Amino acid sequence: MTFFEDGDEIISRWDPDPQYQGYINIIHGGVQATLMDEIASWVVFIKLKTGGVTSRLSSRFRKPVLVNEGPLTIRARLKEHSGRIAAIEVKLFNGKQILCADASVEYFVLSPEKAATSMNYPGVEAFYE
Repeated sequence: MTFFEDGDEIISRWDPDPQYQGYINIIHGGVQATLMDEIASWVVFIKLKTGGVTSRLSSRFRKPVLVNEGPLTIRARLKEHSGRIAAIEVKLFNGKQILCADASVEYFVLSPEKAATSMNYPGVEAFYE
């Protein structure tokens, strides 16, 4: 996965291989949930400038995501940040840019000092190399 920042969103494009299918030509739901969890972590890394861990992920699978429709687009944004909890909204689009899945992800956010010592968080600058 590659990530970039666009305004208040983090965006990733990912071209799935057939090895990620569950049923023939359909990307496994667990893989979709993993993609949505991963981009949510990048919201914490970039927008909150620290690290954290997933405390809750609620996914909704709206349409099958086909392997042969081209690269997926995953978009995530910080919905709310209160104390140690960050609420992140994620949307997953198929190669035709149709919304196929979404997730609400809650992250337990660490202080920048704790993220650096316990998670080896390198600082936000490392994500722009």
